[in-house]
Amino acid sequence: MDLAEIFRVMCRRWYVLVPGLLLTAGLTVGAWLLVPVSYESQSTVAMLNSRKGAEADGNPFLSMEPSLTGMADSLARNINSDASVAELKAKGMREKYEAKIADNAQGPLLWLTVTGRDRDAVLAGNKTLMAFTAQRLKDLQADQSVSPDAMIRITTIVPPQDPEPQLKSKVQYLVMAAGLGLVLSLVATFFAEARRRAKDRARAAAEPPAEAAEAGPDADAVEDGEKAAPPQQLDQPTVQLPVLPVSEPRPAKRPPSWAK
Repeated sequence: MDLAEIFRVMCRRWYVLVPGLLLTAGLTVGAWLLVPVSYESQSTVAMLNSRKGAEADGNPFLSMEPSLTGMADSLARNINSDASVAELKAKGMREKYEAKIADNAQGPLLWLTVTGRDRDAVLAGNKTLMAFTAQRLKDLQADQSVSPDAMIRITTIVPPQDPEPQLKSKVQYLVMAAGLGLVLSLVATFFAEARRRAKDRARAAAEPPAEAAEAGPDADAVEDGEKAAPPQQLDQPTVQLPVLPVSEPRPAKRPPSWAK
C-alpha cells in the first residue's frame, strides 16, 4: 500500500478518522491541564579546609586538598540515605531532593537540588537542606572526636535559586497522548476499511455468476421432469434454384399400313 492508497483510504473513512483526531486533541489538552508542573531549585556548597589547615596562607580556597573531594562524596551519600530522608521529613520537608558532586567540578563542590509542585515549598526545602547538610558535616566529624579547629568547613557558593518550572516531563506526557491518539485513529480507520472490503468480497462470492443464473431455469425444469423447450432454430437464408422445363412425352409411332 503506497502513500496515495493510504490517502484515499483516509478520505473514504473520514467519518472514523475525524472523530479520532478530535478525541486525540481533547486528550492532549486534558493532559496539559491535568499533569502538574514540577519546580526545581538548586544550590551549590563547597568543602573548605579547617582553620588549622589554612593557617599557612590564611586562605582556605588555596588549600583545597583531594581529601576534601572524598569528604564531599561521603557527605552526599549520607544526605541521600534513608535515615537522612526520614529526618528531613520529620523537619517538615515533603519535596524530593538530591545531593551529589557537581558535574565537571574541579573541587569539592556539592549540588543540592530540591523538586516539587509547590514553588514556595521547594525554595524553603532547599534552604532547609543546606542547613541540614552543614549540620550533618559537623556531626560526622564530631562522631570522630575532631577538634573544632581541625574540622572541615562548608560554605555557600550559590544560594538557593528561585524555583524554575520543569516542563520536560509534561511535554513527554503530551507527546505520548498525541502519539497514542493518532495511532489509534489510524488503526480504527484502516480496520473499518478492511471490514468493508471483507463484506464486499463476501457479497461478491454469494452472488451467482451471470451464466449460471441464465442456465438456472432449464436445469430446474429438467430436475422437475419437465421437458425443456427445444432451442429455436436460427433463420437461414433460402436459395432459389432454377426450375428446368418439363419435356412432354412424344406419341408412339404407328406401324406402316402394309405391315399387318
